[in-house]
Amino acid sequence: MSEVAVGDTVRIHYTGTLSDGTVFDSSEGRAPLEFAVGSGQIIPGLDRALPGMSVGEKKTVEVPAEEAYGPLNPDARQSVPRDNIPADIPLEPGTQLQMQTPQGQVVPVTVVEVDEAAVTLDANHPLAGKDLTFAIELVEIA
Repeated sequence: MSEVAVGDTVRIHYTGTLSDGTVFDSSEGRAPLEFAVGSGQIIPGLDRALPGMSVGEKKTVEVPAEEAYGPLNPDARQSVPRDNIPADIPLEPGTQLQMQTPQGQVVPVTVVEVDEAAVTLDANHPLAGKDLTFAIELVEIA
């Protein structure tokens, strides 16, 4: 029976949960996730768990924040004067928006705080700073 090696293209089913058991993503009801092992297409902590697995094998992988989406970066939060944001943009905390850097790069941000004078936006990945758990099943080595 063949085992996964770095460079192999694989297909996996997965369910990702937070430490409190909340599911944040799953391939249930969808096609398996396909990627090349070791290519950087998925988070490092999950990528490293695949070599040596065989088709049909299941495992649970604990991925610390540092090997997932990284720690929370306080510099990724920015306060913007409310006057700089068009009036038709919704500003409730939790709202996902997109900003553009001076270089033209689009950056997703989340509204985290709003007052009369300013809006605080967070460009951290929503899962930054969180330890993750993945239940995975190797479906195929292509």
